[in-house]
Amino acid sequence: MALYKRKNGEELPYWPIGPFKFRLPFIHYRLEMPEVIQGFVLFSIGLSIIPILESHVGMSYDAALAVVIVFHLLMLVQTALGTPFVPGLITPLIPLLVIFLGNFEPGPEAIQALVAVHILVAAIFLILGITGLGKIIVHKLPSSLKAGILIGAGLAALIGEFQPGGRLAETPISLIIGGLFCLFMMFSSYYKSLYKKSQVARVVANFGIMPAILIAIFIGWAVKEYPSPNVEWGITIPNFAEMWAYTPFVVGFPSLEIFMLAIPIAIMGYIIAYGDIIVGTSLVERADKVRKDEIIDYDVTKLHLVAFLRNFVHGLFAPHAGLAGPIFTAGTASVVERYTYGRKAMESIYSGTNSLVISLTAGCFILPLVTLFQPFLPIALSITLILTGYLCITLGLSYVKTDVSRGVAMVTAIVLATYGATHALVVGVVLYFILEKQQSKSRDSENKAA
Repeated sequence: MALYKRKNGEELPYWPIGPFKFRLPFIHYRLEMPEVIQGFVLFSIGLSIIPILESHVGMSYDAALAVVIVFHLLMLVQTALGTPFVPGLITPLIPLLVIFLGNFEPGPEAIQALVAVHILVAAIFLILGITGLGKIIVHKLPSSLKAGILIGAGLAALIGEFQPGGRLAETPISLIIGGLFCLFMMFSSYYKSLYKKSQVARVVANFGIMPAILIAIFIGWAVKEYPSPNVEWGITIPNFAEMWAYTPFVVGFPSLEIFMLAIPIAIMGYIIAYGDIIVGTSLVERADKVRKDEIIDYDVTKLHLVAFLRNFVHGLFAPHAGLAGPIFTAGTASVVERYTYGRKAMESIYSGTNSLVISLTAGCFILPLVTLFQPFLPIALSITLILTGYLCITLGLSYVKTDVSRGVAMVTAIVLATYGATHALVVGVVLYFILEKQQSKSRDSENKAA
């Protein structure tokens, strides 16, 4: 129950803070138990970034865990300020960011590179969000380049999992079964028909990717692909003192050269994140049409401002290899789906998103849960990357309609997945102007002559 009550047809009560609408649990909204339950498993996705921070950035486990906790606390800030989306990582960028960080020695160099990406992404969100240019730029970007970036990100995600020495080769049984179940549940037309007939299928689907992760964990443990966890009791105490040793105030701020090298990956990060915003906005708009009892404010400018704040804070105090993305698409889709069932199922879309993020954050402080999932962190990341890779490729392919645009997109994607962001942007732009742009001009000239 909540202190304030919302009447049908009104917006959920809030306290105004500048352009934002601040809300607290039990005062402005109730906690939604299905989302709370999900969060105590899905928080492991956030923890799964720890191995990347250890191997590619050079952080200790304690410092990486503190960075993840800061990440979750900043997620709380975003939902508390009134955005109806579940925040998360810029997941498709992770494999591309790993390629970029591979150019730097783990330690101070890699930290400076990661800080540069955070600060540049923060600046892009701030400038393009305030001016509204973000929407114009992304809409004006040729479809073949958008497709190339998305397909390339998807390929990089899948290649990282499937290549020799990757996690699929090391733990094939758990990841194949978990990954296939995730894709089957999310995209199979058969499961969609089953969803309409079976209460069990609906319950499973309402928990998003959580069932797939749990199945993969159980199988991985049963077939001994992963060791049994060493569960510890107590409360997680983040080691912020050790995290401080990995900040630019200690290792030094990035040089101009590092900032220049980080520009392409930062641009791609924004483009991918804006694609997530478009998907998230479409989900909320659909929910808004179904639920007439609540007014939903999904101002994209506010979303940009919070994304700026989160990335800027990370850049200065807690460099994070997943970056601070405005929308966790799978989590948002899960909340929206249950929200459409009506007010009895979910009081408000804000109660759903806030409940999920609160439990995502609380899970990080429950030491038995953290230590329970610790051996299985690669599974959560792998399932997320497999799902993300599939989504990126299918969405990217939907952008290109002609043979030339498909060719430009696929070459850009392959260069992106193998050589990184800088080379891909150069190749994509050059191919667009010498192939696709010229074809468009020729077509326009023929139409005028006719």
